[in-house]
Amino acid sequence: MGAQLRVYKRRIRSVTATKKITKAMEMIAASRIVKAQRQVAASTPYATELTRAVTAVATGSTTKHPLTTEADAPARAAVLLVTSDRGLAGGYSTNAIKAAERLIERLRGEGKEVDSYIVGRKGVAYYGFRERKVTDSWTGFTDSPTYADAKKVAAPLIEAVSLETADGGVDELHIVYTEFVSMMTQNAVDKRMLPLSLSETSEADAAKGEIRPLFDFEPSAEDVLDALLPRYVESRIYNALLQAAASEHAARRRAMKSATDNAGELIKSLSRLANAARQAEITQEISEIVGGASALADATAGSDK
Repeated sequence: MGAQLRVYKRRIRSVTATKKITKAMEMIAASRIVKAQRQVAASTPYATELTRAVTAVATGSTTKHPLTTEADAPARAAVLLVTSDRGLAGGYSTNAIKAAERLIERLRGEGKEVDSYIVGRKGVAYYGFRERKVTDSWTGFTDSPTYADAKKVAAPLIEAVSLETADGGVDELHIVYTEFVSMMTQNAVDKRMLPLSLSETSEADAAKGEIRPLFDFEPSAEDVLDALLPRYVESRIYNALLQAAASEHAARRRAMKSATDNAGELIKSLSRLANAARQAEITQEISEIVGGASALADATAGSDK
């Protein structure tokens, strides 16, 4: 019985140590969410206005450009998947990977070849374990991305869009990331960055009651679109990385809170079992003492006769 009590106490110490770690990780994630939310709020207006500017240039000219022109028969698409570098975030990376799998399956169903670009060690490990081809990948900055990181990710994608399909270029550019809605809600979404859907942006402006102004382009609309293309892709990727970082911290905080609560419940359960084992041990000792005293009394009474 004493051995069983020692086992319970050892397990309680182990779970208590784990609870301290998960609680600390929960507090760290909660503190980082605030900074990530501020970055998302700061970058979103820029990305939105840049998209409107590109739309204004495209609708105000007849220039054919990869940024705004649909290919007659799109044959190849690039998919950028944003996952996490670290685990302990619940189903955060898994949900993004599943969304990318659905998107890739749909694109292949449309007869398009797909080039995969991965951000985050979790996505790289997933594709590597299944021996799937990855065109390019980046790791080491998912929890705190910078604009320089977005430029690094955007560079090969912009180059792929600029090339002809026969030379390894792509007709479409999609991004899959986790959109931050609130502390409790984060959704894995897939969005097409290129070609830009002019109808969607026009409908959004119409819904807000906004009238798009007319522009004159110097030196030409094509040159303006060439200048805006990298800025547009970089801003969209940067905003997506920030959204994903905020979602990752929120998912990790929620996962660590759940782990901390489960550890507390397990400690209570083990404590009850330890108390029961100790009570049984004490009861057994008392029974042995009473039995010994009774046997001694009987032996003494027998010797007096």
